[in-house]
Amino acid sequence: DSVAHELAIDVVAGEQLTIEKIVALYTSRDRAVSEPSEAAVRELGQAGSFEELLERHVLAWTHLWRYFRVDLTDGDVLGDEALHTVHLHLFHLLQIVSPNSIDLDAGVPARGLHGEAYRGHVFWDELFVLPVLTLRAPALTRASLRYRYRRLPAARRAARDAGFAGAMYPWQSGSDGTEDSQRLHLNPLSGRWTPDVSHLQRHICHAVAYTAWQYYQSTGDIGFLVDHGAEMILEIARFWSSAASYDRGRDRFVIRGVMGPDEFHTGYPGAADAGSDNNAYTNIMAAWVLQRALNVLAVLPPRRRIELTETLGLRQEECSRWEEMTRRIFVPFHDGVISQFEGYADLAELDWEHYRRRYGDIQRLDRILESEGLSANSFRVSKQADVLMLFYLLSADELRALLRRLGYRLSRDTIRKTIEYYLARTSHGSTLSALVHAWVLGRANRDKALEHFTRLLRSDTAD
Repeated sequence: DSVAHELAIDVVAGEQLTIEKIVALYTSRDRAVSEPSEAAVRELGQAGSFEELLERHVLAWTHLWRYFRVDLTDGDVLGDEALHTVHLHLFHLLQIVSPNSIDLDAGVPARGLHGEAYRGHVFWDELFVLPVLTLRAPALTRASLRYRYRRLPAARRAARDAGFAGAMYPWQSGSDGTEDSQRLHLNPLSGRWTPDVSHLQRHICHAVAYTAWQYYQSTGDIGFLVDHGAEMILEIARFWSSAASYDRGRDRFVIRGVMGPDEFHTGYPGAADAGSDNNAYTNIMAAWVLQRALNVLAVLPPRRRIELTETLGLRQEECSRWEEMTRRIFVPFHDGVISQFEGYADLAELDWEHYRRRYGDIQRLDRILESEGLSANSFRVSKQADVLMLFYLLSADELRALLRRLGYRLSRDTIRKTIEYYLARTSHGSTLSALVHAWVLGRANRDKALEHFTRLLRSDTAD
């Protein structure tokens, strides 16, 4: 079960001993090798000394750091610790997604390579990671997107099995791209197992389409769009078209039975069916995806557009439905703010100060409530940014134009009130929440943004 050396050496007290050991690792999946053991032996014969290997290693990091190093200009406010932590996170990122992984079939796992939480599964984290890479090392983003493209057949099967068209990517993706989300959740506070319906986070499809389109917009890589990106975006648009139903009374399209990024709300209080209806983030981004799919068809070279529509069996009636949906998807509002989902305003308000005094750390408010015999489904509480994800991914102008096309008016006052409303009702049970809030508050409230940014930096190094 192991490969090891036993070294027997005579030593004298006070004498320094240095042992140099060089290892070469190959597998049958590596490129440009015929037999792994032969390749490893050959590599060892040519590797050189430790000093030579270290010199090449340092040079490789020096080259990477020229692109990825950042500086914080306001060092007096944040201090040296903040800069060191930013560099640490960049270092971790470049260990997970590096030039060495371009030819590997590897995604972006939620915890990277730095812990066993989430079992190495791939969620939506590329949504946050790839923008860092795209403007500095676009080949790394392209490799990550091709990881998703290779799992497009599995996403198609998942959509078909659930009764939808197109491609439905899984919330937790394992090696083969099938849905590996857990179906039970253990609350360590109560010791009880409860149903886990997180697979209903269909918004993972938004993450795949968004990163593919943003990569094309940032790089102009039409080759990627032609060969990979267009097919993914079109099939995801197809999924959202089939997942939506027409509500005759509203004269709008609705999307029912999903979970938003919030994750605390798994359904309505006392309801037998899981999921909520018309999650604002899900619905608005579905309209965004449908618009981008129409854009994709417009920018593809004519021959490729014909080939792809023939291969996918994409009909003009489908495209007409997409265009109509970009004008008719329902978005819920209440009290002058965007509702997290339909019926959110009917939920009870929580006594936040009571729970802070009683428990101190209330990040996992869902577990606290369940241990008291209650449910987060009954309250206006969020684990992390949900509606505010819209302001993270889209500029105010883009979001305003998107809603105007849908027939809704988004004023500056509505934006301000929406941000303040959910800021007061979020427990930040995920580090992603502090990241999104820091970004969203960057223009309007810089002191508050800095507070979230500092919390984010300390979350993995000080806790």
